[in-house]
Amino acid sequence: MFTIDDLADRLGGYLPSDEIQQVKRAFYYAEQAHDGQRRRSGEPYVTHPLAVANILANMHMDHQSLMAAMLHDVIEDTGVSKHALETQFGKPVAELVDGVSKLTQITFEDKAVAQAENFQKMVLAMSRDIRVIIVKLADRLHNMRTLGALRPDKKRRIARETLEIYARIAGRLGINTIRVELEDLSFQAIHPMRSERIKRAVANARGHRRSAMRQIQSSLQKSLDDDGLNGTVIGRQKHLLSIYRKMRDQRKPFAEIMDVFGFRIITEDVASCYRILGVVHNLYKPVPGRFKDYIAIPKANGYQSLHTTLFGSRGMPIEVQIRTREMEAMANNGIAAHWLYKAGQTSHPIAEGSHARARAWVKGLLEMQRHAGDSLEFIEHVKNDLFPDDIYVFTPKGDIMELPQGATVIDFAYTVHTDIGNNCIACRIDRHLAPLSTRLESGQTLEIITAPGAKPNLAWLNFVSTAKARSAIRHALKHQQQTEAIMLGRRLLNKALAPFDTSLEELDESTLKRAFEELDVSSEDALLESLGLGNRMTHVVARRLVEAAHGDSYEHSTSGDGSKAVVISGSEGMVVNFARCCHPLPGDPVVGHLSMGKGLVVHRAECKNVADKSFADKSDPDKLFALEWSDAIDEDFPVALRIEIESRRGLVAELAGLVTDADANIERIGIEERDAHLSTVNLTLAVKGRVHLAGIIKRIRNLPNVGKITRLAN
Repeated sequence: MFTIDDLADRLGGYLPSDEIQQVKRAFYYAEQAHDGQRRRSGEPYVTHPLAVANILANMHMDHQSLMAAMLHDVIEDTGVSKHALETQFGKPVAELVDGVSKLTQITFEDKAVAQAENFQKMVLAMSRDIRVIIVKLADRLHNMRTLGALRPDKKRRIARETLEIYARIAGRLGINTIRVELEDLSFQAIHPMRSERIKRAVANARGHRRSAMRQIQSSLQKSLDDDGLNGTVIGRQKHLLSIYRKMRDQRKPFAEIMDVFGFRIITEDVASCYRILGVVHNLYKPVPGRFKDYIAIPKANGYQSLHTTLFGSRGMPIEVQIRTREMEAMANNGIAAHWLYKAGQTSHPIAEGSHARARAWVKGLLEMQRHAGDSLEFIEHVKNDLFPDDIYVFTPKGDIMELPQGATVIDFAYTVHTDIGNNCIACRIDRHLAPLSTRLESGQTLEIITAPGAKPNLAWLNFVSTAKARSAIRHALKHQQQTEAIMLGRRLLNKALAPFDTSLEELDESTLKRAFEELDVSSEDALLESLGLGNRMTHVVARRLVEAAHGDSYEHSTSGDGSKAVVISGSEGMVVNFARCCHPLPGDPVVGHLSMGKGLVVHRAECKNVADKSFADKSDPDKLFALEWSDAIDEDFPVALRIEIESRRGLVAELAGLVTDADANIERIGIEERDAHLSTVNLTLAVKGRVHLAGIIKRIRNLPNVGKITRLAN
């Protein structure tokens, strides 16, 4: 069995003796704290923290990380407090342990909420010290290695969480050795039979391919030696989940996946990488379009390498990765390589760059956390953000921006800065104007055009792909809706207060405070927002406010302007919506219906959906309002027409030209053939108002052989 002395011997290779003694002291403290506790497998509990520390030792992590690994379950599973740990081992170690510990003192009704809250707590700790996540990954790896003692349903739950969150985080931080093992262990727990079959098939295939692998490896090594290049060629193994995913996604049999031979060439410097690339391309013909240069443009996690695919003997594909020793260390250890170089009191630009990128990623997580509505929404954003395939685009100044595959112009704008995303109105891709929904490709140069008063659009959520953009848009829309709801709520409440000869502005602070307590709201804005969204009845709130001001002795004013209509302009935003059933236009008599959660919905007065009601109906006075159009309207409104016209060639072009000449836009057009001679054209236009529409209808009537023109409602 692995002991603390075995670990101390290993640590002697890179840590000074005084730091090794501190690690041993942390072990003995943990051993005493966990005394009497056992794992499900029956082993003493302290074997787990010792194994976690051993995993970190493989990555050459510093002594404080190793001490935190020894103590990481002490706060959670024993009576020891964070303060006691800080007194014994110092603040950095105590903070690391607390960051890894779950929120055990809070009871959650839902397991998913508990997991999300724990992850949110860990992200906050990561922002202070990135080593928290490395300790957590090592903890999760050992737990995955020892899943055997758990129930099958619990195994699958832990494995899915590992696959969705922790394996992806390991990949995002470039810790490839941990990522691969976590993925394979999760695959074995979720699909034990599939995993076992692929494992056996790989073992058989490896035996059959051994001679071919040796032959290719020796020919590659000989080519390097002949050209005097210092490089070591090693065979590269595919891991189980990778094979399974390729079989499933590419719908290929196992034999075709294993036909690809993989090799890695490790050399001394970057210049040698490119020279070796030339040598292997001379030896075997490269496959067009299958070369990737991750040295010039590293992946988001700091990974650097040259990738190329070659046609081998008998046409079998050969995948070759070429990298330096430092790049190999980065590929395996990712951000942990930062401490590997630090342990030797040297710094390396690759490791330092990876550390900086990891910090930038955690900073992005914190921004998402601030914008997310709750912990479950936040963890969904994180899952969406952990897909590793990236594209690389350029700013007008030539800076490289990393984005996930499928990212759009809006994603790019929010990656540059949240304010640029919120205020963007247009974009130039390679100096040409392009829609904001355009999906980006590597190598493009983007310029975002912004306007001070611009706001995010709800439709953007349909095509953005990055978590940062999605959470920022939702946050901005929520704030926008809140502001607009407060403004509408104020107008509606003042209308309801008018019969009592008062207004919200005339009520004193003590009256308002008394009324807020009775209505169970925290502030004036909260009350107005709920009124604007239709969640409270304005006449009830108005009555309460007047009662709070005058007691029960108030009287209705006979001279008040309670019947005065609410004025609308069409630019109120998200809390004033125009009904699609009747398409109201400026100039139409209109009424407003207050719909719960949506705000005010504007209908034409003769709309069937409100025909059975009246805004003078005393049984429900709070739901229907008299509305008036503002004199200053500069918006376009949709309207639907049905036109009966004789069928002829070029009819659509004729209508389109006529509508354009009338300074309107066609939003939708459809033609139904009634018989050989007559057609029905369904036309949706964007117009300024009723007068504008009348002018367009007059022009259409002047076309030859036009029959009936109907404005559609309901």
